[in-house]
Amino acid sequence: MNHRDRARGCLLGLAAGDALGAPAENLPPSEIRRRWGRLTEIEGGGTDDTEYAIFAASLLVRHGHALTSADVAAAYRREIIPRVTGPMRGAGFSELGTVEALRRGLEPPLTGLVHSHGWSDGLAMRAAPYGIFCPGDPAEAARLIEQDGLVSASGEGILGGRAVAGAVAAAMGGAPAQDAVEAALSVIPADSWTSRSIRRARSAVAATPAGGLEEALHGAAVVHDYPWTDLAPEAVALAMGAVLAGGGDVEASVTFGVSLGRDADTIGAIAGAIAGAMCGEGGVPERWAARIAPATGKCLPVVAGRHVLDVADELADELAGGL
Repeated sequence: MNHRDRARGCLLGLAAGDALGAPAENLPPSEIRRRWGRLTEIEGGGTDDTEYAIFAASLLVRHGHALTSADVAAAYRREIIPRVTGPMRGAGFSELGTVEALRRGLEPPLTGLVHSHGWSDGLAMRAAPYGIFCPGDPAEAARLIEQDGLVSASGEGILGGRAVAGAVAAAMGGAPAQDAVEAALSVIPADSWTSRSIRRARSAVAATPAGGLEEALHGAAVVHDYPWTDLAPEAVALAMGAVLAGGGDVEASVTFGVSLGRDADTIGAIAGAIAGAMCGEGGVPERWAARIAPATGKCLPVVAGRHVLDVADELADELAGGL
């Protein structure tokens, strides 16, 4: 399996997980079971997760390993902010706060610190391209995504992005599920909230029968008394748990991930990206792949008309050109 095939599987898996999980966002597992039994079929399109991943990929194609937070901030000002003429439909809290900070003339890292949502999973949801760009090199993938994260995130929000980028980089290098999760842990501090949550999720998968795993993972990672579901340590840990529970298989990992509810589209997108990088394009169910259309640009007009497979090919071409 070559890098192009893994890159296509990664972004196709991300888009499929995003789309599959979208209708289950913010729902508890019990309500998901009541409505769908097991949510296995894509009903509509994706969300900002896919669109921001496409935007992140464009930064890497343009700047490669030289990418800086100043480059990312400039791209926001040039390509995102001028097109925001009304509400950014579907955008996360951290990205909304970032746009406002940039409009006020602030620069990173202040743009990721001035709003109160730096811990969100907005960076983790778009981390996959950084892993694609650094196959087998989790540390470099984590370094690059931190440059992106300094514009919109801080603290655990950046660590969540680093963890996902590291896991995808390992998967792009052929690592199985356990090793990909270990790679995620290797690029974040062991005493961080994100690391502790991932390790608890890993332990829950190892110790719990399948029938009780949803409840066990919620107990390991979910912050029930917080009013929002987009906490990076929570979403990243649940996604890693889903990949482990699914053994790295795309369909098993994603369907289990979205069954956990909470930020289901992001959990599905992260799980799909990691498993897709492991399994390649052929590992993504054909019925899902057929439902993935070019981005509509409903959140980011700059990516309208871009298909994740074309974006994956651009990343693979850029990577090949640098080898």
